[in-house]
Amino acid sequence: MKGLTQTEKAVRRYILGQGMTEYIIIVALIAVASIGAVSAFGGVIKDSFAGMSRALINEAPEPVTTQNISAGATNSTLGTFK
Repeated sequence: MKGLTQTEKAVRRYILGQGMTEYIIIVALIAVASIGAVSAFGGVIKDSFAGMSRALINEAPEPVTTQNISAGATNSTLGTFK
């Protein structure tokens, strides 16, 4: 920054600070969206992984409930898993 005036240095710092602020806002929005997605789909994903792990170790499948049906879950075994 040799040869720059005080005003030019101040403008340069302002521009760099503005870019960092925009970056922080974008990261915060992504974090909020991620938290929302996990909150919305976390239970369904957990149930899916639990069903797959039970099928892999040959445990009896979880009985079908209205919650499972509404979430799109089915009683699948390793032989019928698609």
